[in-house]
Amino acid sequence: MTPSMAICLALLLLYIAFVVWYGGRGRPLTAAEIEAYVAELETLATEANKQDLLASVRALLAQDDGREFVMQNLVRYRAKALYPPGHEQLGDDPRAADRRYGKAIIPHLLRYGNVPVFIARRSGSFIEPARADAWHYVAMVRYRSRRDFLRFAISIERAADIAVHKWAAIEKTHIFPLRPIVSLIFVRGAVGALLALIGALAVLLLH
Repeated sequence: MTPSMAICLALLLLYIAFVVWYGGRGRPLTAAEIEAYVAELETLATEANKQDLLASVRALLAQDDGREFVMQNLVRYRAKALYPPGHEQLGDDPRAADRRYGKAIIPHLLRYGNVPVFIARRSGSFIEPARADAWHYVAMVRYRSRRDFLRFAISIERAADIAVHKWAAIEKTHIFPLRPIVSLIFVRGAVGALLALIGALAVLLLH
């Protein structure tokens, strides 16, 4: 096998591994899986929001088809970060608290094939109905499936040192799933094109 062929084969195998990891076309959750996940969340959730959380999870999982989806997050910061006792040294900047949360969750997202696809800060106002919430930013995260969303959420709930930053920063949030109709975000294609470019450059350098 020539060096060029070896490079192309290695890049092809790398792309196949990426596509398998990225997934997006799995099997729907079974009733037994749903009950198991809900039971685990029930042991992790705080009493203050437990019933609302479990009801929201059940509603989300009832729509499961096993396929990838995008979760939209609308976020409004607190005026000052509200950390529980014992975390005073972290300060009262809600944006700093949210950055700590964002950095901490990346490994948990990637572990289950989930990736942020769009994050943007609000830059002004246009048409707003009366009493509309003043959101500070929007984040859209692609999840491999509702199963993988729940795996991610449970891993975060287990890590109390991560979730504490989120609730210190956020005064209010509105989260709901989306099913794209038109999208110019082609993650699989972008990764494939990048690997093809790397392969072409490597082959050129060998000649």
